Amino acid sequence: MPDDGRFPPVMPDHPDESTNPLDVLSRVFGHPGFRGRQEEVVRHVASGGSGLVLMPTGGGKSLCFQVPALCRPGVGIVVSPLIALMEDQVAALRQQGVAAAALHSDLPEGESRTVLRDLHNGDLKLLYVSPERLVLEGMLNRLDSLPVALFAVDEAHCVSQWGHHFRPEYRGLGVLAERFPRTPRLALTATADPRTVEDIRRQLGLQEDPVFRGGFDRPNIRIEAAPREQERAQLRALLREEAGPKGAMTGAGIVYCGTRAKSEQTAEWLRGDGLDALAFHAGMESDAKRDAHRRFARGDSVVMCATIAFGMGIDRPDVRWVVHLDLPKSPESWYQEIGRAGRDGLPARALLLYGAGDIALGRHRIEESPAAPEQKRIERQRLDAMVAIAEAATCRRQILLRCFGEAECPPCGNCDVCLSPPRLFDGTVAAQKMLSAVLRTGRRFGVGHVVDVLRGKLTDKVAQFAHDRLPTFGVGKDISDTAWRGVARQLVAQGVLDVAIENHGELVPTDAARPVLKGEQKVMLREELVRAAAPAPARAGRPGSPAPVGDSVFEALRDWRRSEAQAQSVPAYVIFQDRTLAEIATARPRSLDQLGQIAGVGRTKLERYGDAVLRVLAGV
Repeated sequence: MPDDGRFPPVMPDHPDESTNPLDVLSRVFGHPGFRGRQEEVVRHVASGGSGLVLMPTGGGKSLCFQVPALCRPGVGIVVSPLIALMEDQVAALRQQGVAAAALHSDLPEGESRTVLRDLHNGDLKLLYVSPERLVLEGMLNRLDSLPVALFAVDEAHCVSQWGHHFRPEYRGLGVLAERFPRTPRLALTATADPRTVEDIRRQLGLQEDPVFRGGFDRPNIRIEAAPREQERAQLRALLREEAGPKGAMTGAGIVYCGTRAKSEQTAEWLRGDGLDALAFHAGMESDAKRDAHRRFARGDSVVMCATIAFGMGIDRPDVRWVVHLDLPKSPESWYQEIGRAGRDGLPARALLLYGAGDIALGRHRIEESPAAPEQKRIERQRLDAMVAIAEAATCRRQILLRCFGEAECPPCGNCDVCLSPPRLFDGTVAAQKMLSAVLRTGRRFGVGHVVDVLRGKLTDKVAQFAHDRLPTFGVGKDISDTAWRGVARQLVAQGVLDVAIENHGELVPTDAARPVLKGEQKVMLREELVRAAAPAPARAGRPGSPAPVGDSVFEALRDWRRSEAQAQSVPAYVIFQDRTLAEIATARPRSLDQLGQIAGVGRTKLERYGDAVLRVLAGV
């Protein structure tokens, strides 16, 4: 881990200092109090208890093991799945004055020996380690001879075959319950449905221990979904809305793509637009992936165009937006991915673009997979839940939170459906026309050709197959192309139509089409409206943002932070997050005592940076 040596971590144990969790929280991390169920978890673990923590991304899970590790004697062992994640968290802890280190496969041999020496000498309070490294017999034998404060299994959904990021190497972690039965074990995850929760508890031997469930709502993230009509134009529109006062992007953004090729293509055309865009997918060389991840993590204003291979455990707090260009396979994976936005609690956005082909492809992949019938059934349910969110005519957040067992939630007021409610209409006749056109053209054509027939367009293809002579030719002239495509997509979402993925995307009626054609079943559809996107959250005076982007004091503090981070080769946000800088800019403290009252300014950071911050304030 890069460190310029000017700020060596404090020694791990100070007998003269309080180990009360609230004192540790204030002294080390600079927070005046815990949030939600944090204190309950911390006190449970600090007193020797084990359990499972379910909290949303950005909900403060790390403090649930970091604080008790500092309160208890010995070293806290944190299982983490990604090298970049370990490095970021260790860098942040060292900035707080905590003796932390990581053991992973990329660490040079000399540095590994130094970490192991510090471990044996009792000079570490937190050690991050990969699951495969931890369960090696040699590592377990080392820990047998040492005082271990606790074991924390981060991203614990990786242990479950039902989890959306199953990692086989996590399965071996069950040995911790057998080998260290008296040491607290804490599993933590942001996304787990009831089946996954029970599997995690069983795999890690936590069946008799409590489950701490925090609320899954992230109200600062505005949720939007739209048909993927003009993908590039839709993404460009969001980027324009999110541009700062000088037209430049602030913070960072993530564009999730369904394929590796699409991630590279998207990054390429965004670079052509003048943006600093990077591609990231599992097929890249390890060095290229590591470099891209480090550029993202260090605080550059970049756009990461990535497959789902990117993002687990991202700590960067100022991701301002996340866009999906393809339909995710489940609400769990989508929630995890959009949760990477707005971890600092400031307003953020999540936009989902999708098409009928996404729905059909997802269903096709499930059916063609080698999974057991029960697993396929569960995956179908998850996909259907994701489709329900995408096609929602009521609050999207309500539907999403129901997937995590939170049924009693009022409309959020911060999703596109709440902000611009769609109109529903009886679309039975339109559905019958669409189904009739599909059947009369022989179930051999995609949506574009079927819409041309309905709209009465005499294209070369329509003429070639004499489809201008069909009774359905021109029966839909009164409905736009866009609206007809919406009808087709909604019929696919409702299971009335399917798309033959294995051929050329032909529309095919399902068994559910028969009662619709006979008029035995009504079809309610959303009215497809061509309208401007709802306005982006204001950048000045918005709730939770004490100082607007563009404020001269705030920008001066960001410039100082950037220079300091570059000098230390650490991500900018591990020095101070934007939220802390914004509060400093608003409060304008004139002394170290006043600066120390700002949330996020702990004792060590006050000692390291206090004088420099005050000089910046005095010079603006």
